[in-house]
Amino acid sequence: MTPSSFLLRGLAGLALAAVGAAQAAPVTYELDPTHTYPSFEADHLGGLSVWRGKFNKTAGQVVMDREAGTGAVDLVVEIDSIDFGLEQMNAAARGQSLFDAERFPQARYRGQLAGFTDGRPTRVDGELTLKGITRPLTLEIRRFKCMPHPLFKRELCGADAHGEFQRDAFGIDAGKAYGFDMAVQLRIQVEALATR
Repeated sequence: MTPSSFLLRGLAGLALAAVGAAQAAPVTYELDPTHTYPSFEADHLGGLSVWRGKFNKTAGQVVMDREAGTGAVDLVVEIDSIDFGLEQMNAAARGQSLFDAERFPQARYRGQLAGFTDGRPTRVDGELTLKGITRPLTLEIRRFKCMPHPLFKRELCGADAHGEFQRDAFGIDAGKAYGFDMAVQLRIQVEALATR
């Protein structure tokens, strides 16, 4: 091999490595607040019925490198956007005995994407902050898909994440004395658009 051909091969190798590194770079995705709705299910009177609600205002981002199998999630929820479909219940939920939205206007979930399989995360290992209290919370990602956005021509990713927590661990123990189950089923449907 001549010195010049050796040099050309070396440069070609560096160029390919640079392209590979560029492809594997983390991508930032902004959450779409019109397609991201944390929702929950909570017990009423020890199994009599199930309350279901959601939050209508969210913001945040995901940073993900699917090739490297890494990523992070940061989701902020506006507590006063709670929606049970009944304004009387919404007002009660914003009050001091439940979410106390005046003192604690936001909830936040932050975590690391994990368990990647074929470029898809299967869980988030993170922490939920609610009413000023932070506790570990792992979310199972049951559905995940990325595709080109048909209008914006950038990558759009969506997921359906599931988790469970005990609400009294966050100081929300209304109804506990009457036998209410403190377990809350959390569901987060999310769509996020790549910023570039």
